[in-house]
Amino acid sequence: MIWQSAAEFGAMGGYGLFVWGSMGVSAALMALEVWLARMGRRQALDAVCEALDAQALDAETPGSAQASPAGASRPVHFTQGAAS
Repeated sequence: MIWQSAAEFGAMGGYGLFVWGSMGVSAALMALEVWLARMGRRQALDAVCEALDAQALDAETPGSAQASPAGASRPVHFTQGAAS
């Protein structure tokens, strides 16, 4: 199709409202998708950082159950005269 002016191009042969409306909705949805993906990534990173901070805080707390791995016992120190 050959348009003689910008107005004819905008009108799209009488279908301009449908064409440009569809283009606008598509552009808005793509922008929304990018924004939602960024927000989801930020929330996931925040959750991971909070979990790591909590884990580090638990490891620093004396007597914490998280300070040693599950099933691990404290090291045994032998004195020189003790029987093995």
